[in-house]
Amino acid sequence: MSVNLTENAIPAIIGGDVNAKPLVQVLDVALVSSTNNSQQQRYRLLISDAVFSHHAMLATQLNDRIRTGRVRKGSVVQLLDYICTPFKNRKIIMVLNMETIIADFEIIGNPKPPLDSDLPSVRAIADNTVENLARSNNTSNTISNSAAQNASQDKAQNFRPTIQPPYQPPPVYKGRGAVMKNEAPARIIPIAALNPYQGRWAIKARVTAKGDLRRYNNARGDGKVFSFDLLDSDGGEIRVTCFNAVVDRFYNVIEVGKVYMISKGSLKPAQKNFNHLKNEWEILLESTSTVELCPDEDDSIPRQQFSFRPISDIENVDNNSILDVIGVVTSVNPSVPILRKNGMETQRRILSLKDTSGRNVELTLWGEFCNREGQQLQEMIDSGFFPILAVKAGKVNDFSGKSIGSISTTQLFINPEFPEANSLRQWFDLVGKDSASHSISRDVIPGGTKNEVRKTVSQIKDEGLGRSDRPDWITIRATISFIKTDTFCYTACPLMIGDRQCNKKVTRSGNTSWQCDRCNQEFEECDYRYLLQAQILDGTGVTWVTAFQEAGEEIMEYSAKDLYLLKHEQQDDERFGEILKSRLFKQFMFRLKIKEELYGDEQKVKITVVKVDKVNYSSESQYMLDSISKFCRK
Repeated sequence: MSVNLTENAIPAIIGGDVNAKPLVQVLDVALVSSTNNSQQQRYRLLISDAVFSHHAMLATQLNDRIRTGRVRKGSVVQLLDYICTPFKNRKIIMVLNMETIIADFEIIGNPKPPLDSDLPSVRAIADNTVENLARSNNTSNTISNSAAQNASQDKAQNFRPTIQPPYQPPPVYKGRGAVMKNEAPARIIPIAALNPYQGRWAIKARVTAKGDLRRYNNARGDGKVFSFDLLDSDGGEIRVTCFNAVVDRFYNVIEVGKVYMISKGSLKPAQKNFNHLKNEWEILLESTSTVELCPDEDDSIPRQQFSFRPISDIENVDNNSILDVIGVVTSVNPSVPILRKNGMETQRRILSLKDTSGRNVELTLWGEFCNREGQQLQEMIDSGFFPILAVKAGKVNDFSGKSIGSISTTQLFINPEFPEANSLRQWFDLVGKDSASHSISRDVIPGGTKNEVRKTVSQIKDEGLGRSDRPDWITIRATISFIKTDTFCYTACPLMIGDRQCNKKVTRSGNTSWQCDRCNQEFEECDYRYLLQAQILDGTGVTWVTAFQEAGEEIMEYSAKDLYLLKHEQQDDERFGEILKSRLFKQFMFRLKIKEELYGDEQKVKITVVKVDKVNYSSESQYMLDSISKFCRK
């Protein structure tokens, strides 16, 4: 087998080409600095393009490639991400990401050896890097293990370099007399050009979002943290994080909408679980960092940057994704108190958004959003006006369909002056106000087709629905014939775990409080949630179904709490019985999820009510006429 390395790859890299992704061969591997911390060890490579060879230093996130033998002497690799760093009149190649093409191969060609003076430069850079990394716990690991694992799994054809070579505009000096060594002002560079291998730098950017001040407790003790997002004139975005004493310096200084000059921070890999910005890095401000307010407004830096997604796209977006959405607010629910897991109370308010895609979605507001923007939207809806709402950085949830929730960095813009908002207003006033839309929050049928699948009760058993790997989602028009009264609801934990309510069953603890074993906390008020077991029938058969909270409320037309108190606290069995009887022999459109589950050692088919609608007899008549017409054409 013959292998052709990329011709003149070494001269091209040294000349500044960082986009070629060349194929080179490893001639030698050596450990040039050793510490107790494996992630601070540095490896030197000698790489070749078959004609020329040059020394390179491996980024620490790739150390595992050497230890596992995936990269060794003779390996043919493709360099995916790399820069060439000048050091004492020499240039050293920094390999940030690569992929092994052939693990072991004979030496190709007769490459010229590198100059001997290159080797001390490599060692000096390695030693200097380790020394700098050891100065701070916050920057002790420039590239995290998780980032390394992700990088190793990327395919070469899909990879895009995220680290750019240092941006070097002419230095700018203020007229202040003689400048001592190392006191020259830091270069102002675009956010997109930031990388951990630069020296002194500064960025000029506008604050687009500011997170809440959060307190935490870990093995090191108590602490506090906050973060804010920056946007510069080139459209680059990055998150800045401050801890503890640095919080005291900058929390009250930072204001959303203001422009700042920031320098002397360090870069660390972005935590993508919490950071939605399109940047692989975050800035960590330290005790020596500077943040200076720019007094003159810079119109070249936009106020905000959006990437709106149609509501219909959210159906296929992964859970916990962060995105921007804009829609017409069609309904707003009252704000309700929710008890968080830490014992603190917060507010929750749910509203509905609709856009031109023919879909609507639930938006859940938490905390101060409920009282500020939520109350303003409520007043607009009550007055008969349907406002436009733009949501920056909403979090996608997939519980009971897809929905969006606010987080600490979410921003809401009511009736904004955006082109998207103006076109949406025109559409709604002319067409959208009277057009039907489908909810992706509760009406959606996950994993199924977007067209409704109509079945009968007998078909559930006859067609073996729910017995495949994926659940079946169907719609049935049926009548309620029986409702179990002993277990129609349960007492649930109201505490919040992250952005979701616990909802586990709780028990009495004394006479005045409730106990949740999962959260290991007591509280005075619990929640009440439906666990309604009912028998439904149509002209073909009878089956049992289970309806949870929202579906139970649709069937009973009472909250679970009202019925629980009526039966167990007021002990008004007569009134309770009347309400149950009034719901029997009522016909509904049931949307069902059917899935076989394991109970003990036995497999049973579980049928869950996802949504309940009253029968629209006009549309049902049309459906039956269409069905008869199709049957007659056969």
